[in-house]
Amino acid sequence: MTNTYQRVLLKLSGEALMGDLAYGIDPNIVQSIAEEVSTVVQHGIQIAIVVGGGNIFRGIRGSAAGMDRATADYVGMLATAMNAITLQDAIERNGTPTRVQTAITMQEVAEPYIRRRAIRHLEKNRVVIFGAGSGNPFFTTDTTAALRAAEIGADVVFKGTKVDGVYDSDPKLNPDAKRFNSLTYGHVLAHDLKVMDGTAIALCKDNNIPIMIFDLSVPGNIRRAVMGELIGTIVGESCEVS
Repeated sequence: MTNTYQRVLLKLSGEALMGDLAYGIDPNIVQSIAEEVSTVVQHGIQIAIVVGGGNIFRGIRGSAAGMDRATADYVGMLATAMNAITLQDAIERNGTPTRVQTAITMQEVAEPYIRRRAIRHLEKNRVVIFGAGSGNPFFTTDTTAALRAAEIGADVVFKGTKVDGVYDSDPKLNPDAKRFNSLTYGHVLAHDLKVMDGTAIALCKDNNIPIMIFDLSVPGNIRRAVMGELIGTIVGESCEVS
């Protein structure tokens, strides 16, 4: 295959690390992701990762249960750091150097987020995992992914989900649901398609960063997406319904 991208950002939800578990981290899922990430690096592509924490704690749910929203979001940030360190261990066991940078300082286990240092790690073919969100409450890890992608000059944001793209309705409920091959940023925002939150979409639009939504559960899909195969829905400047 021909490499389409030089530097990419992969957004992983915390739920993606659960597999079929009700809570926590499935080691088999983490190992599978680690193997694919290592393969991507071996092809000379620089990869950064933003990981969520919903498999451990979600700030919005904590807030709904009565917690102060800011406090709940900070707890969620700590959950993302746990996932980042777990993912780092798995990737390094595959022989790929990896660094975790967190927006909340926790110097004993991770580097603080420093943009220029992150870029230098990528240039040295190290995987960089961004944990603790943006370090600010009220912002999602989707927004963090868009922000970090803009900061490091990523060519594209890949968002791994449990479906093979974006549909005009729920394909589980509507067998005639149509899948989009591509969408404009404006279409996503106007129709509230829940690809990513609105702030993340706006950030990508302002910085002309395309977003690809693909099915993370299919083995090999990370490699296929990063190597340029259209295996999901891409959000950018055009719109097409498959």
